[in-house]
Amino acid sequence: MKTNKDFPNLGIGLGLRITHYPDIFKDKPNIDWFEIISENFMVDGGKPIENLMKILDRYPVVQHGVSLAIGSAAPLDFDYLKRLKALTKITKTPWITDHLCWGKLPWGNFHDLLPLPYTKEAAEYVAERARIVQDYLELPFGLENLSSYVTYKDDEMPEWDFFATIVEKADIFMLLDVNNVYVSSRNHGFDPFDYIKNIPMEKVIQMHIAGHSDHGNYVLDTHDNYVRDEVWKLYAEVYRRTGGVTTLLEWDDNFIPFQETWEEALKAKKYQKSFEQTRK
Repeated sequence: MKTNKDFPNLGIGLGLRITHYPDIFKDKPNIDWFEIISENFMVDGGKPIENLMKILDRYPVVQHGVSLAIGSAAPLDFDYLKRLKALTKITKTPWITDHLCWGKLPWGNFHDLLPLPYTKEAAEYVAERARIVQDYLELPFGLENLSSYVTYKDDEMPEWDFFATIVEKADIFMLLDVNNVYVSSRNHGFDPFDYIKNIPMEKVIQMHIAGHSDHGNYVLDTHDNYVRDEVWKLYAEVYRRTGGVTTLLEWDDNFIPFQETWEEALKAKKYQKSFEQTRK
């Protein structure tokens, strides 16, 4: 069974967004790596591939998807998986990720990341499909936890047990979004540290950090603001427990200048440094 120790820590990266292309191509910033949304580049050619090749000339790239919908009732879409796999041959991504969600029915795609009921039956179903996806792609495959706003009456376990069960049964990996953990904890009234204490840290292959919008009675995962202190504290604890894994800052709306975005991502080094000092 492979763990996160079998893969490189790529350092700190940013989500690749079109609004930042001019600065990236002009200044060639010293960034460790970029994460791309796979679907944006699953095309036969044209400007998207031209821009991707410019990035690949200088930076490692990791693929992250938004439309696999692993928990959907619809059959796995092998036409989609074929195109996804073809893109991995171009990017040389060391692993590939998507979301622990549903979003499709046999007659259509909702293009949304919808939460699943936390039941044993759902966990078995998703684990089998995740195992098939990983085998087909011939790459380590990771699922990301959602930010959630509703729960199901049929839930049989907390989210962290559901997530852990799927990952362990399928022998896949976790893309742990610590902002999503915090957002969900506020919306559903659990301790976010209980979440991270009860998942297999050796299976966390990558982390996401991001900003959110706090509306008091509820919190939205908006990716349009600076990372809150509460999220940084969670990040520090997960980084310590994993022994250090690849980190990505997501910023997807209300964009700030590229350099300021990168400086926000680099705040992670402060929390990493404190961990490294304790190991000496």
